[in-house]
Amino acid sequence: MDRKPAASDPPPQIAKNKDAAPFCHALANHLTYSVGKDHFTATPRDWFFALAHVTRDQLTGRWMETMRRYYRADAKRIYYLSMEFLIGRSLTNSLLNIGHLDRCHQAALDAGLDLDMAREMEPDAALGNGGLGRLAACFLDSMATLDLPSYGYGIRYEYGMFNQRIENGWQVEHPDNWLRYGNPWEFPRPEVLYPVKFYGRALEYVGEDGSPHHHWVDTEDVMAMAYDTPVPGYGGKSVNNMRLWSAKASRDFDLQYFNEGNYIKAVEDKNQSENLSKVLYPDDTTAMGRELRLKQQYFFVSASLQDMFYRFNKFHKNFDELPDKVAIQLNDTHPSIAIPELMRILLDMYHLDWDRAWNIVTRTFSYTNHTLMPEALETWPTVLFETILPRHLQIIYEINQRFLNDVRHRHPGDVELLKRMSIIDEDNGRRVRMAHLAIVGSHQVNGVAQIHTELMRQTIFRDFDRFYPGKIINITNGITPRRWLNQINPGLAGLITEHIGDDWVTHLDQLNKLKKFAADKAFQEKFRQVKQANKEALAKIIEKKLGIKVNPASLFDVQIKRIHEYKRQLLNLLHVVTLYNRIRANPTADRVPRTVIFSGKAAPGYTRAKLIIKLINDVADIVNNDPAARDLLKVVYIPNYDVTTASEIIPAADVSEQISTAGTEASGTGNMKLALNGALTIGTLDGANIEIRDEVGADNIFIFGLNAAEVAELRNKGYNPWDYYYRNEELRQVLEMIGSGFFSPDKPDRFLPIIDALTDGGDHYMLLADYAAYAECHEKIEALYRNPAEWARKAILNVAGMGKFSSDRTIREYAEKIWGVKSELSELGEG
Repeated sequence: MDRKPAASDPPPQIAKNKDAAPFCHALANHLTYSVGKDHFTATPRDWFFALAHVTRDQLTGRWMETMRRYYRADAKRIYYLSMEFLIGRSLTNSLLNIGHLDRCHQAALDAGLDLDMAREMEPDAALGNGGLGRLAACFLDSMATLDLPSYGYGIRYEYGMFNQRIENGWQVEHPDNWLRYGNPWEFPRPEVLYPVKFYGRALEYVGEDGSPHHHWVDTEDVMAMAYDTPVPGYGGKSVNNMRLWSAKASRDFDLQYFNEGNYIKAVEDKNQSENLSKVLYPDDTTAMGRELRLKQQYFFVSASLQDMFYRFNKFHKNFDELPDKVAIQLNDTHPSIAIPELMRILLDMYHLDWDRAWNIVTRTFSYTNHTLMPEALETWPTVLFETILPRHLQIIYEINQRFLNDVRHRHPGDVELLKRMSIIDEDNGRRVRMAHLAIVGSHQVNGVAQIHTELMRQTIFRDFDRFYPGKIINITNGITPRRWLNQINPGLAGLITEHIGDDWVTHLDQLNKLKKFAADKAFQEKFRQVKQANKEALAKIIEKKLGIKVNPASLFDVQIKRIHEYKRQLLNLLHVVTLYNRIRANPTADRVPRTVIFSGKAAPGYTRAKLIIKLINDVADIVNNDPAARDLLKVVYIPNYDVTTASEIIPAADVSEQISTAGTEASGTGNMKLALNGALTIGTLDGANIEIRDEVGADNIFIFGLNAAEVAELRNKGYNPWDYYYRNEELRQVLEMIGSGFFSPDKPDRFLPIIDALTDGGDHYMLLADYAAYAECHEKIEALYRNPAEWARKAILNVAGMGKFSSDRTIREYAEKIWGVKSELSELGEG
């Protein structure tokens, strides 16, 4: 509440605005009957829960009608399997999508409620880590908006990945207990419960038909319980389902141990069972962590397939129809164990012959690859597989044997080809290559940007591309404009709608109409006012959270993404130190003030990435407290990067840092979000940067550095980072400062591992090779920033050129090229 209510105040259910009256009555009722409070005792969190329940009520009827419509049409369903769904907060997004945000605002006013304070009580749903999970969330939004029958399947992590705090400059991980106050958006389904088996052994027996069959016996079972969350499409015509699985023990506890007084032992098995859904991505640097991670993957895949079969079997008995009614998309390799699992179900439970079952499997699955780095392609030791999933390893061996026979027949005598294409890697301790399994077991494989797909065909999957011509296709990623413009940047969204109408929210290519306003002085001025207001709002957040005062008139230079060496936050930081040195050397020179903003998490076991975070914070401590830097340079590290943090930073960004080593980033979606909100990109020709350049125009993006072919050529010739070290005096000074302890006087050798990696370690991601071009490119950025009208023109053209990068376009391509599905509303003549 923004004030303490008086006893004479009217109850909140008395609405002053007739349009908001039903919403206001519902809000008062949920506060009383769902939360158990009245408006005198309610806290902001209580008001949030009441608002969430009112909104959920609005979704539920539409949700149920959507599900009934799919059943009536006997629609082919898309099942999107993903280990992550980074959906963020749901209140504002849901209200916008169903068109009730204005009514909610009015109801809040009538109730004397501080709506912003209530909304701040919603935690980000900790169901993902980064781009993979956020992409999945965008896809769910688009599938619902396009009225496509679809389900998202994943795990209901109790603790998410981790809550990142910066303590003395270091990343420190804390549990992210996002469910501690409950989750008003989900519907527990205790009746939707499936057993998931682990361990045991595979028993072979002869069936009645005389053929061999297998039975998986002596297993340890865990129960998977469903939690459903409605996913509204824009306009509210369709509300789809995200079903997440939570692990439950197959029995509560051992009563014998309990009666003997050994209470800990009594619940030990129960606790171990339920660990499966405790935390996102356990640390896989330990044997226990690796085992848990593999079990997590099978746990949600097994439950999801059982659920799909339950739905399919309601109306269909012929399994040959399965690919006509079910499309399963594997979001990266994490769910690819679904391929042998579906084979196991068809072979062992329904006794189909191998060829018939394999035909069904390969027509049902498709696989999205998200990485070009061989070391990032998931593999599992066969020993671990044999222990946890013995029957699946048998099936994988059989898949591999049959596949290699096909390869051998088409390429006789080519032993090296067989080794390269085998699902089993024999050279590194016998491991299952999950990407190879996904490719062999899918009818279509897609990359997520043009260059990514081309490099897949030329490098890591070259042999498969030759063996399966046309199987590997490109579908460039996209983002939902509902979340990433309409919701997070209402000032810019309103300005756009005022000039071209609101069709852009579902047809992002309509932004092309903004091009005619790019040189319009009045529009430029309004555009700059929106950006300035967003920068002032972010400056207040930074001061409140971190105690750092930044200049809102400065250039906001933003790099927000997972901390990883290939994303090259370190290259950005080397340039920051260069700018600092230039200020110290010539403090009276006329300079463009700059605020450099970092945010992102490092994996808990990734020591080098965590050291980079420490270096960023140590540099910030020196720079921000040096009077010479004044308002000319500030460095800010915003901790605990998540969807909400991104939504605060992105609308305020002037410059978008997309500087990965060319040939390493699959696509990126942060580049799309920032450009859509009027930031100018500085980037390499990597991932979707290339397509952004093509759409917004080469003159309206800042490209620097080696391209993918030049990176490969330089590696082949023999890259020596010392050449660049000695050639560039500014670079040498920066590296010597970092290595000598200038930024770490308490421990001068703290950052020597970073310097060693960049020099004697070979500088794998070629920061030193790209440094001079990067610094020169930033000089061009500063020169442009001195011309506000020209900067605004280019920023407007960036927004206008982003129509291609809607996830609606992406999902239409999946539907047409891979899934073979259409909108159910259009099929029924309803849309």
